[in-house]
Amino acid sequence: MTQPFISIKKFSQAPYSNILGYPKATKRQLNSRILELEKLKISSISLSGPTTIGKLEILGKGYVGIVVLAKRANKLVALKIRRLDSQRSEMKSESALLKIVNSVKVGPKLVDYSKNFVVMEYVKGQKIGIWVSSLRGSGSSKKLKSTIRTVLEDCFRLDQIGFDHGELSSISKHVIVGETKPTLIDFESSSTKRRVSNVTSITQAIFIGSGIGKKVKQIYKIPPKQRIIDVLRIYKQKQSRESFENLLKILKL
Repeated sequence: MTQPFISIKKFSQAPYSNILGYPKATKRQLNSRILELEKLKISSISLSGPTTIGKLEILGKGYVGIVVLAKRANKLVALKIRRLDSQRSEMKSESALLKIVNSVKVGPKLVDYSKNFVVMEYVKGQKIGIWVSSLRGSGSSKKLKSTIRTVLEDCFRLDQIGFDHGELSSISKHVIVGETKPTLIDFESSSTKRRVSNVTSITQAIFIGSGIGKKVKQIYKIPPKQRIIDVLRIYKQKQSRESFENLLKILKL
């Protein structure tokens, strides 16, 4: 349940300052960040979500930032706040990466950014592991196959532009299944300079990994592990549409 929205001006005070200036900020840093939020037209923040900092609920927490639900001109957005102990000195680089994936219709849409913040489309939904566990009854197999295919298509588009997400082996943290479609999230570890492995990483995570893989096997019959590995090896050598279609065929998608 979404909690009431709190004015950003209150985030200079405890306990809210623990979110705006995580893990610890000076009064000057907090006031500077509030001015930055005002320039981004962020008016308020709702402390709700599946992750907690102390007793405060948030949408997510990573090595670079804290993600919260916010309001921008009366529209819900996801706000990523740079951690003060992050190795990154700014959020411009991550915003540039998000802009690249948006160009091939992948990821939450970039709305705006500044030195310490990224404002993105808010993707309402469940993490894929929770979503798969919630599937019940007739039509589950069809829903699951459709979702996995969409995720793989997104990963293929990233492979085609030489963009590597970097953390898709931990699929449960990086795919949100919304009402209409699944969305890849969190591009803070992404790169355009290393060998891409989006399709291979996510296929292994879904069909070979022990977590989600077990749940998927309970919903629909998947091919033997070695067959998946063989077809992935061919795809790795030549990341063409033909080898990708062959992978989809083997996975019965």
